[in-house]
Amino acid sequence: MERFDIEERKLTLDDLAHVDEESGVEYWYARDIMGFLGYAQWRNFEAAVKKAMISAESSKTAGEHHFAGVSKMVRLGSGSEREAKDYKLTRYACYLIAQNGDPRKEEIAFAQSYFALQTRKQELIEERMAELNRLALRGRLTETEKEFSRIAYERGAKGSFAPEDRRASSANVDESRA
Repeated sequence: MERFDIEERKLTLDDLAHVDEESGVEYWYARDIMGFLGYAQWRNFEAAVKKAMISAESSKTAGEHHFAGVSKMVRLGSGSEREAKDYKLTRYACYLIAQNGDPRKEEIAFAQSYFALQTRKQELIEERMAELNRLALRGRLTETEKEFSRIAYERGAKGSFAPEDRRASSANVDESRA
């Protein structure tokens, strides 16, 4: 798949996104992304959606938050409109639909690759953030130890502050009290 195709499809998926005004959560309508994922008929796409819902339930994820059932007006071939079943899907729901869709469809194969790459990117970002946090904590510990040593030096403490030295030091204190 060409880089241009990847960018174009990503833009199309992002263009289809909506944002809930109350919660700020990004979502997609299932009927809007159906064609994007290579499905021409709702009944075939809804089968993939239902498999994704089962996957969410099996993994103990609150499916009702990711697959909210809604009604939507759809245009019929005659030009008239009727109310039809639809779903508001979170990004996670879109991911599960891609994983449970027909992998023979180029669009599903693309979506599977896209979400796998995004997942890996997120893992790398989280690893890097944890590493930076660890380094920051280590830096603060070093600064605290330097401050502690400075104060101890200023107050005339002798020796190192290794655990074995502290035990010997407290034994000496105990002997002097006796």
